[in-house]
This record gives sequence, structure tokens and C-alpha cells, in this order.
Amino acid sequence: MATFVRRPFTITSALKQLPKSTAFTTRAFHSSSFKQQLLNQRQTAPLIQNLVKSSRSAFQNTFRRHQSSYPIPNPTQTGSLGQRLLYGGALIGGTLLAANLIFNRETREDGGMPLYERSYLNETFLHTGLGLGIIGVAASALHKTGWSYRLMATNPWLVIGGGLVMSLGTMYGTFGTHPDNYIQKYALWTGFNITQAAVLSPLLFMQPALLARAGLYTCAMMGSIAAVGATAKQEKYLYLGGPLLAGVAVVAVSGFAPLVLPATAARTLMWTERIWLYGGLAVFGGFTLYDVQKILMHARLAERGLTRKDVVNESVSLELDFLNIFIRMVQILGMQQRRK
Repeated sequence: MATFVRRPFTITSALKQLPKSTAFTTRAFHSSSFKQQLLNQRQTAPLIQNLVKSSRSAFQNTFRRHQSSYPIPNPTQTGSLGQRLLYGGALIGGTLLAANLIFNRETREDGGMPLYERSYLNETFLHTGLGLGIIGVAASALHKTGWSYRLMATNPWLVIGGGLVMSLGTMYGTFGTHPDNYIQKYALWTGFNITQAAVLSPLLFMQPALLARAGLYTCAMMGSIAAVGATAKQEKYLYLGGPLLAGVAVVAVSGFAPLVLPATAARTLMWTERIWLYGGLAVFGGFTLYDVQKILMHARLAERGLTRKDVVNESVSLELDFLNIFIRMVQILGMQQRRK
């Protein structure tokens, strides 16, 4: 009805597209024999069927929304390998430059990063990379054993509850272990990484190229933000801790919406998904900036002997930032791929 109101002449144009009049043979019992009438009916049946089909197609074509889809060229998917690498490098460099111009107007006043801060930050990044490598290897091994299928067939509330218990247990166990207790420290840290791998293994159902792109974009985003945090004025972004915790609470609540709200609340679910995706990117990008400056502050405190040096604990925070950004990158790229 709405279509007819907007386009009142569509039915008329549809009728004009019908085939011209076709010669029909009518039954006349007084002018022909019964056999001749049956023969005429058999001959006209295909004509009537063709008429109905052409009329139906003409009517449907009249009301069909014609959308001109022009493919948008993607520089990362066209051209030679050198052109793709050049475009990717320009994208990462531009992101880093823009982040520095926006967030890093006040640089450090102490002549640059001291050697002990640089060493502490490098060791933290090394443990972060090792932890992410353990997660990747463990997730691949679990996926090959069929763990992902069993996990997706399990009650989602059970998966969320069990994952939270295991993650929080191993994480706080790692935080509470003294750095000198190497065996227990690294055992709990490895258990934390394996727990993350067990929860995230269904991501391997996605295409490897999509996962690689998501990983590249995550590294570019976190690398640029970490560079800003490392070169910015000391303790400039530590005030973000409170607002970021509030943002995480909002993002977490929006993530539980599909499990609570009915499927009929389509508009509400759409907005909660946007909050979880794009709000989560902003929140965990801010957490990356906050965590880098917190690591540098801990390095200064450890240099003065006010706290113990613990790069394993610092790496856990960066791992969580990376995983949360990576998951959202995968989902955004998957949505873009389905729209094509």
C-alpha cells in the first residue's frame, strides 16, 4: 500500500507491459465437436501459462526497487604487492601522525624517555607478544580438536560464567604472585592465556585473510596509541582511569543485551551492537593510552625502589586491550564483507 501511494502509476505501467492480445479459442458446443474443443484447449493452455508468467514478471519488475550498485575500489585488494604495502604503510603512518597531532601536543619535558623506562616498556611489550602468541597457538590447537564446535553448542550463559571464573581466577592469581616466584607466576600467566584461547577459538571459523587484516589494523591502532602514550607528558593521561571504567561498564552491559532482550526489539539491539562495537573500540583505545602511561609510572616507581618490577602483570593489561580491539575489528570487517 505504501508503494502504491508513493508511485500511483505503477499498476498502470505494469498493465501496459503485458503482452498484446492473444487469440483465444473459446468453447462453443454448437459450432465444433467435443474432440475439437479438447484439442483447442490443449493448444491454448501453453499460451495462457506464458501469458501468466509474462504478466507476473512484468508486475514484479515494475515494483522492484532498482538499486545501482557500483563497486567501490579497495586499494588494499587491487594492484601489485608493492602498491598494497605502500598503501598500508601510508595508512599506518598517517594514523600515527594524526594521533600525535591530536593527542600529543605536550611532549615530555625531561629530554625523552630514560633508559630504565625504555627497558621496562620493551620487556612489557615482549611479554605481551609472547602472551598473544600463546593465545594464537592454543586457540588453533583447540579449534583443530573440535573444541570450537562443542563450545558453540553449549549454553551461552554457561560459557560466559565459566569463562569469567577461569579468566578472573588466573588473572588475579597472576597479579597476586610475587615476581620472584617464577614457576607459579608464569604457570598462572600461561593458564590465563590458555583460558582466553579457549573462549576465542570460534573466531577461527572466520577467513584467515580477514583475521590477518583485523590483526594488522589492531596492531596499527595500538601501536600509534602506545607511541602517543610513551612520548606524551608524564602522567598526562592517568586521569582517564575513572571515565574508562565507566565506559567499560556501559560497553559490557550493551554486550549482554542480545542475551536478555527479545528478538522483536530490533532497534534497541541495533544500537546496543553499535555501542559494543564502536564504543568498545574507543574505550579500549583509551585504555591502551592509559596502560602505557601507567607502565611508565610503574617503571619510575620501581627505579626508586617504591614498588617491585613486574612486567608480567603489566603485559596482562595490554593483552586484554589487544584482544578487545581485535574482536571488534573482526566483527566490523565481517559485517563489511557480508554487505558486499
